[in-house]
Amino acid sequence: MKYGFLLYVIIVEFLVMRFYQQKTLEQSMADGAEIYADFCVQCHLQTGAGVSGVFPPLNQSDYLFEDLDRSIRGVKYGLKGNIVVNDETYAGIMASQGLDDEEIADVMNYILNSWDNSSEIQISPERVANIVK
Repeated sequence: MKYGFLLYVIIVEFLVMRFYQQKTLEQSMADGAEIYADFCVQCHLQTGAGVSGVFPPLNQSDYLFEDLDRSIRGVKYGLKGNIVVNDETYAGIMASQGLDDEEIADVMNYILNSWDNSSEIQISPERVANIVK
């Protein structure tokens, strides 16, 4: 009986780890590249440069890296009002794109590690889930 329960726990733990394993950064970035192409590229452009005075840059953005949770919140819930990015003020509106937590994590990982950006932090869906309005 004791060994049967132990075997059951080991099997369940193995299955949970196998099916709920976190993506590698490379997998997350590949998925994020598709999401970026579908939702972000129209404003922030293929290069992440944005449009001066209209759409802020994501490439080498001080705003993005200054506070990752604030950046995640902007993607998750949208953003309205003035923000300053690389010493330039932007006064637009970015609507929430309706992405789920995993999609937001993936696109953030893509942005944080594309163009001239580099981050040692991998954003997880759990981190995104913990961001509140």
